[in-house]
Amino acid sequence: MQPNPSPWLAWARELYSMAQAGLTYCQNDFDLDRYRRLQEISAEIIASQSALEKAAVLESFSMQAGYATPKVDVRGAVMRAGKILLVQEKTDGRWSLPGGWADLNDSPAEVVAREVREESGFEVRVDKLIAVFDANRHIQPVEFYRAYKLIFLCSITGGAAEASFETPAVDFFEPGNLPPLSMLRTNQRILDEVFRHFADPNLSTAFD
Repeated sequence: MQPNPSPWLAWARELYSMAQAGLTYCQNDFDLDRYRRLQEISAEIIASQSALEKAAVLESFSMQAGYATPKVDVRGAVMRAGKILLVQEKTDGRWSLPGGWADLNDSPAEVVAREVREESGFEVRVDKLIAVFDANRHIQPVEFYRAYKLIFLCSITGGAAEASFETPAVDFFEPGNLPPLSMLRTNQRILDEVFRHFADPNLSTAFD
C-alpha cells in the first residue's frame, strides 16, 4: 500500500506543480507574479518542515523549470545461475540494480543496456519490461520530486564484471542473502517483482 505522505508535502507538491505550469504557459504579467508567489509559498512550506533554507529550495525549483512531471529512472535486472546482479553505489556504499536516469537521445532499452555495461561491465540484451513503479510510493522518507522506475529483464551476452567510478564493486547475490540495498534506487519490492518474472517470464508487466 502507498504510505500516507505528510500533508505538508502533498500541499507543497500541488502548489509547486500549479506554479510551474503557470510560469510555463502564462503570458500575463500579473498572473506570472501570482505564480511566482505560489512557488515561494511552496518553498516556504518545505523550508518550515525541513533543514533546508527557502533560497536553496527556490534554487532547486529553478533547475526543474517547465511543466512539472516525474523523472524516469531505468534499471536492468540480470540473473546468472539463480543469482541477481547488483552494483555497489559509491554515494552510500549500498547495492542496487545497475541503472540511472534516462537520457534525452536514447530509448529506455538503449539507456538500460548502456547503464548495465557502464556500471557492471556486462553486455546485455534487453528482453522485457518487468515493471513500471512510482518510486515515491515505496520508499521512506518520501522525496519531494517524483520519479517513475522502469525495470527491464536483461540477458548477458558478453563482458565480465568490472567496477566503475560510480560503482566500486559488482557481484551476484542469492535472493535470500542480499546485501544492504540502496533503497532510493532498488528496494525489496522491486527485487521481489524481478524474482517473480525470472521464475515465470510469461507474467504481465507490473505497474502502479
